[in-house]
Amino acid sequence: MGASATETVKDDMPGQRGSDGMQYVPMGHDLTSVTEKISGLVLTRPIGLGWLGFFGVSNGLVLVLFIAVAYLLVVGVGIWGIQIPTAWGFAITDFVWWIGIGHAGTLISAFLLLMHQKWRTSINRIAEAMTIFAVMCAGLFPLLHLGRPWFFYWLLPYPNTMALWPQFRSALIWDVFAVATYFTVSLLFWYMGMIPDLATLRDRTASRVGRIIYGMLALGWRNSARHWHRFEMAYLLLGGLATPLVVSVHSVVSSDFAMSVVPAWHETVFPPYFVAGAIFSGFAMVLLLCIPIRHVYHLKDFITIDHLDVMAKLVLATSLLTSYGYLSEQSLSWYAGDNVEWYTYFFRITGFGQYAIITWTLFFCNTIVPQVLWFRSLRRKEWVLVIVSLLVLVGMWLERYMIITTSLSRDYLPSSWGFFKPTIWDLATYFGSVGVFLVAFLLFARFAPILSMSETRALLPGAHGPEVGR
Repeated sequence: MGASATETVKDDMPGQRGSDGMQYVPMGHDLTSVTEKISGLVLTRPIGLGWLGFFGVSNGLVLVLFIAVAYLLVVGVGIWGIQIPTAWGFAITDFVWWIGIGHAGTLISAFLLLMHQKWRTSINRIAEAMTIFAVMCAGLFPLLHLGRPWFFYWLLPYPNTMALWPQFRSALIWDVFAVATYFTVSLLFWYMGMIPDLATLRDRTASRVGRIIYGMLALGWRNSARHWHRFEMAYLLLGGLATPLVVSVHSVVSSDFAMSVVPAWHETVFPPYFVAGAIFSGFAMVLLLCIPIRHVYHLKDFITIDHLDVMAKLVLATSLLTSYGYLSEQSLSWYAGDNVEWYTYFFRITGFGQYAIITWTLFFCNTIVPQVLWFRSLRRKEWVLVIVSLLVLVGMWLERYMIITTSLSRDYLPSSWGFFKPTIWDLATYFGSVGVFLVAFLLFARFAPILSMSETRALLPGAHGPEVGR
């Protein structure tokens, strides 16, 4: 069945569904057509003007990042708006935001794999790629924030003649190990899952260069029973290793704040609060990626409305958890009777200039807007999901910005109060990182299987395992 047949599939048509009524598998496809459709996106689909235009714009943003970083290396971090007392600003805000976005990929890929959730199959590859590229972007900001990023290796415990070691009691050092572990395990998990599909591309491509490259990446995969046995064992073990990272990594990131004595940072609620917010923003990004992909690549029968509906429910659930974190912060500051804590939260909602606007905007984006997802009819409208996802991503960035700047702007002594004002270089670095993410994702969508062929084939009627129908 060719692409013309897939384009005519309607979202509400009855098709092949699971026992719970959810459409897991592509309607009207057999084992061979699934492989032809997904591999054809890489091997036979021509590069369109839309892809080239979007790729060009994204590369323009990357060029902006190069200019901003070059100027930073020459002049120093003083080009940003950071100054005493707000020594943290956009860079750490962007770092926490990007790390959070990557969490939904790990949750979809690893946790739902262990829970045997079939609906993950059509979106797990996109979510895994999103995780890798988001963590890559996140890693830029702590390094640039060092001031002398060429000495980044000082953060690592390496033997040296002066017997100097990192300060392991510092939560910032914990970030180095948490993020490095998160990136390594996520990359291995993503690559491991693609090996059977890379072998399929190796066998189907007509290009000699393609056969060499995909052959090297496939690591000698021959579709044998022994290969499948080892693959499934390794994939499951990596899933078990990656699942705790959903909780641990952003808990460590929250420790950057919770372990300090800065007003409104010294909170025990921060680890679960940050984890919920990370998954919240991550699922919003997955929705924002899946919706255009299913249209541009004509994958409506692979990434179905049922998949979008489940992800919308998870966005709603994590919105409620994040909103609970907001309310618990306010309640604890009032209940504790600490005047400094109370003033900090009062300042956030009534502060002059940007702070009050930012606080109420993030409440609107993260708490009020997702409530429309209670209605099934709205959850199944793509334009509604796109708007909600965009607002959630904006709201979650503003939340991290609010946490950092308002707490640092109002310390214990009025003599140390200040005001954070971002510069054009703050904005250039942030939007440049967005360009890095988009360039990496566009290249992934062009040269790698954007959906899992082996896992999708295993869901088709009559299939007895992921290795069939290759």
